[in-house]
Amino acid sequence: MSDLERLLLKSEVEEFLYREAELLDERRYKEWLDLFTDDVRYFMPIRRNVPHDESEREFTREGTDVSWFDEGKDTLARRVQQILTGIHWAEEPPSRICHMISNVQILRASPDGPAPTEVAVKSRFLVYRNRVETETDVLVGKREDLLRRVNGSLRIARRKIVLDQSVLLAKNLTFFF
Repeated sequence: MSDLERLLLKSEVEEFLYREAELLDERRYKEWLDLFTDDVRYFMPIRRNVPHDESEREFTREGTDVSWFDEGKDTLARRVQQILTGIHWAEEPPSRICHMISNVQILRASPDGPAPTEVAVKSRFLVYRNRVETETDVLVGKREDLLRRVNGSLRIARRKIVLDQSVLLAKNLTFFF
């Protein structure tokens, strides 16, 4: 991939991720769901405090251990439907949320060329949530995404969310990353 092709791809990926953040912030969840492939894996392991020589135990394992999220598109769609009912106790009244995305890196693209079909991406996030009068949550971490080109547009085929904190102080996780 030439430098120009890589720069154009990075710009396309950044715009995609920024658009996704805007959809979430505007509570346009049905449109957000359209950004995922039908076979998506949406995974957020639980992070544990472990001794430095036991780093393999720091994160729970996908499909094996308990995690914050280990979902497919069907489960994501059901969560969205539940929030949109207007009777979801943890989102009534709705949270005010701001997603900030930065440090976008293209790890690899295949096949190599101007319009790869799959792109592995790493990014950092900060999610700020304010709920009712006094509840405030700030979550920081990184995402590892596999983006797949479907009918010419990028879609999220896999997302791994890693929080930088090991103790989650939020009262619930009804929002998306």
